[in-house]
Amino acid sequence: MSVRAFVDEHFQHFNAGALRDTARSLTSFLERGGVLVLTLAGAMSTAGLGRSIAPLIRAGHVGAISCTGANLEEDLFRLVALNHYEAIPDWRDLSAQDEAELLARGMNRVTDVCIPEEEAFRRVEHHLFKRWKGAEVDGTRHLPHEYLYGLLNDGALDECFEADPDSSWLLAAAKNDLMLVVPGWEDSTLANIMASHVISGSLKSTDIVRNGVDYMLRFSEWYRAQTCPVGFLQVGGGIAGDFPICTVPMLRQDLGQDVPHWSWFAQISESSPSFGGYSGAPPNEKITWGKLLPETPRFVIESDATLVLPLLLGYVLDA
Repeated sequence: MSVRAFVDEHFQHFNAGALRDTARSLTSFLERGGVLVLTLAGAMSTAGLGRSIAPLIRAGHVGAISCTGANLEEDLFRLVALNHYEAIPDWRDLSAQDEAELLARGMNRVTDVCIPEEEAFRRVEHHLFKRWKGAEVDGTRHLPHEYLYGLLNDGALDECFEADPDSSWLLAAAKNDLMLVVPGWEDSTLANIMASHVISGSLKSTDIVRNGVDYMLRFSEWYRAQTCPVGFLQVGGGIAGDFPICTVPMLRQDLGQDVPHWSWFAQISESSPSFGGYSGAPPNEKITWGKLLPETPRFVIESDATLVLPLLLGYVLDA
C-alpha cells in the first residue's frame, strides 16, 4: 500500500485526521502551482528528516527554508560524520554521571543520539575557518548559510561524506541555490566556534557574517519576486517560524506595499497555545497580526514532527 493510500485509509480522526486533511490540501495547493516556505525548529536535522525534505526540494516544491542555526549545521554534521554517531536507546535512564562520561568522550547527546565532536564539529570547523579567513582577507561579508553552500558546492567536503548525499536537505538546497533564512544563527555551535576564534585573535571580528536583518531584507526581496502562491509549513515553533512569517505584515503594514498574504498555512507542533506560548499560537491568532486571512487554508497537527513530517511529505510525493 502506498503512503497516500495508507493515510487515506487509516488516518480518519483526531491528529490522524488532521494529518490526512493537511496532506490532501497541501497536495492540491502544490499541484495548482503553489510553492512552500518550510521552517525547521527543534532537532529535525539530527532526527534525519533530510531524507523526507531533500526529495521535496528536488521536486521543486520548496521555494525557501527558514531554520535555526542548529538545524543548518546539524544536517552538515550528519552528512560528514554519521558513521561516528552513537544511538542511546536507554537515554531516559542515563544518570548525571553517564552524561558526564559521554561528554568526556566528546559525544554530545540530542535525545537518543550523540553527535561526535571531533568528527563533526572539528571536521567542519577546519574547512569553515578557511572560508571565514578568506572573507576577512578579501573584505567580504556573507550570510551564515552561504559559507556552507560554498563548502558543499565546491566539493571541499565530498571525501568526508558518511551519510547518503541524497538524504541531506542542506546539500539539496545548496545544489539548487535555495533561498535560506537562518534567524538567530548566533545560537549555534558554529557561531560559538567563530566567537572562540575572535577571542583567540585568529579572526579579527565577526564582521564577515551578515546578520538577521540582512536575512529579512533578502527574504522580503525573494517574497516580492514570487509570481505563484506561497504557502507556509511550520515545523515546530520558535524563531525559525516566527521570523519569516512576519515578512508579510512588515511589507504590508510597515512599508505599505500591497503584497499577497500567505496563501496556505500548516503547523506541526506539540506546543500548547497557552498564555505567552507564542510558538504554539493557533493560526487564527496570526490573522490578527496580518499574516493570514480568514479564507486562508489553515491546519494544525498537534503531534511529534519526526512522525508527522515524513508521512506528510511522503503523501505529497506519492503521486
